[in-house]
Amino acid sequence: MKIVIAGLGNIGGSFALAIKEKSTEHEVYAIDINRDSLKDAEKRGLIRKGYITPAEIIPEADLVIFSVYPMILKSLVEACSPYFKEGVLLTDVTGVKRNIINEIEPLLPEGADFIFGHPMAGRENRGLAFSSSDVFQSANYLLTPTERNKEDNIKKLSAFLKQIGFKNISSITPDFHDEVIGFTSQLAHVIAVSLINSDDTNRNTKSYTGDSYRDLTRITNINEKLWPELFIMNKDHLINHINGFKKELDRMTDAIEDDNAESMQEMMIEARRRYHELHNLDMSDWD
Repeated sequence: MKIVIAGLGNIGGSFALAIKEKSTEHEVYAIDINRDSLKDAEKRGLIRKGYITPAEIIPEADLVIFSVYPMILKSLVEACSPYFKEGVLLTDVTGVKRNIINEIEPLLPEGADFIFGHPMAGRENRGLAFSSSDVFQSANYLLTPTERNKEDNIKKLSAFLKQIGFKNISSITPDFHDEVIGFTSQLAHVIAVSLINSDDTNRNTKSYTGDSYRDLTRITNINEKLWPELFIMNKDHLINHINGFKKELDRMTDAIEDDNAESMQEMMIEARRRYHELHNLDMSDWD
């Protein structure tokens, strides 16, 4: 199978690494506007050859993995669309789905099957230099099939993803994807950014931090070009989750102001229960 990775940044590079290590029967090529990244990937043996323009390689592709920012995806698919061969399988890695699907599907020729997806893996740093196949190992992958997709192609893509290291491949609706990602990922980034920006910069906080603060602020090493796109394209779900978080924060604030230790304890017990449930931990470990 000839695979073309369109966008050779962190995630695109991680795909190339994972294929090289675990799925060597495939031929891997790449499209990117950064010639240095393409040359680096060729030198490292991650791809057979890199290209600047789609017309040079897309007509040969059996699978195209679009690994670019959401607002770039539409224009890139438009550029590639005239060159898709009959039966080509397409997928993406974007963190929002409803708007993306509505924009992309009308651009597709009948013989192209675009199965939208989202790897639940990655790193905060950007660029090919920070790629790693390790982030894919035993990670979750979300697919959001539509009526256009063929069942055989969904199975084919799922098998490929498992081959390169992903453990759980889930098929969910685009709306549920955006709702749950709005909570588990986007809200977490909103909270982390807001937390670290609320710090008193005159305090020299770094001299006094422990694991709690470091853990909560780790994801603020954020891609400031990408995440605003994700927030805006999913703002209905995200704002709803922010409001839900505010309600819980207000409950805790009220309990502290009222010296209501019992209420705080109840919230903490519930949080601990949910944490154990989330991580499949033994409830008997509670003290």
